[in-house]
Amino acid sequence: MRCAYFDAGTCLSCTLMNVPYAEQVAAKEERCRALLPHPGLRWEPTVASRESAYRNKAKMVVGGTVAAPTLGILDEHRAGVDLRGCGVIADAPSATLPAVAGFVTRCGLVPYDVRTRQGELKYVHVTGSPSGELMVRFVLRSRNQLGVLRRHLPALLGELPALRVVSVNLLPEHKAVVEGAEEIVLTEQGTLRMPLAGLELDLRPQSFFQTNSEVAAALYEQVGAWVDELDPGSVWDLYCGVGGFALRCAGPGRRVTGIELSAEAVESARSTARRTGRPDVTFHAGDATAFARAAGTVPDLVVVNPPRRGIGPELAHWLQDSGIGHVVYSSCNPVSLAADLARMPGLVPVRGRVFDMFPQTGHVEVAVLLERRDRVPGPPTG
Repeated sequence: MRCAYFDAGTCLSCTLMNVPYAEQVAAKEERCRALLPHPGLRWEPTVASRESAYRNKAKMVVGGTVAAPTLGILDEHRAGVDLRGCGVIADAPSATLPAVAGFVTRCGLVPYDVRTRQGELKYVHVTGSPSGELMVRFVLRSRNQLGVLRRHLPALLGELPALRVVSVNLLPEHKAVVEGAEEIVLTEQGTLRMPLAGLELDLRPQSFFQTNSEVAAALYEQVGAWVDELDPGSVWDLYCGVGGFALRCAGPGRRVTGIELSAEAVESARSTARRTGRPDVTFHAGDATAFARAAGTVPDLVVVNPPRRGIGPELAHWLQDSGIGHVVYSSCNPVSLAADLARMPGLVPVRGRVFDMFPQTGHVEVAVLLERRDRVPGPPTG
């Protein structure tokens, strides 16, 4: 893949841009194998991605002026750089950006200036589902222009027939985060449907979802296949997000519990479970480690999908001592995965697969199936 922004030095976010894609995949495979040198670990073929137009979400910093807003990044002088032609953004959200820029101008939303700390609009987030439906979020400093947005919203919805959810996120503080805690939904519909891997997940505005829908579908299928092969009676999905793994792992006579810190994500997961008739899958908002330590019983199998920092020593040691027979660990950081596996010597990796969720970058997703080899007595299962 070639990128004019990268060639010009305008945006260097995709650090592997212009490296042949086959070389990128081979290097990621080699890195994962080197970090996880476990005898007997059988690697499945890597799931590759399309090289371009794979990102289902565009998180754009807003700069420039009301008359000529930029949607992209900030340069070294904190001035806006427009990246509406970014080649890794999927077609549906990419095609939305010109209309969003026009909406910013019509509403008179002043782009936030990091240098002077003046202005109103900080970011625009656009998410596209595999069906082509869209969600747009405007990250503002205050509620001052909510009335203006509501007044102009019908025109934006008319211009973008696939737009289902529009919201305002409030971020009054001057700090390096991309959203605040409060969300105000402006449309009648408040969730975006994300159909993939035989599921149709509900995605609320503040819910995390994997960046690459096609590769995420393959990841759900692989984890679900490993779980179905083992056929456990009970499963915990820790760090469950909007419930993709939990819902894919559900089956006749199988009790599945999902735990996620984000209440917004849990509500998304519960909404999907209700709509699809999954009473055997329950979701709770809370800390994964605290839940595990307080549960009193353990399941037959645990799925973990933590953030980049990994599950950490406390949960790793709990899993090591729990007596649980199998763990599926999905990781977006093979370094923290390797560190966590070293803390769980009794749970041995037996299957692994690399998923190239992030082409043109050094990031990679890897999933491993762990099997207990030291049958440590644990608390009763349930």
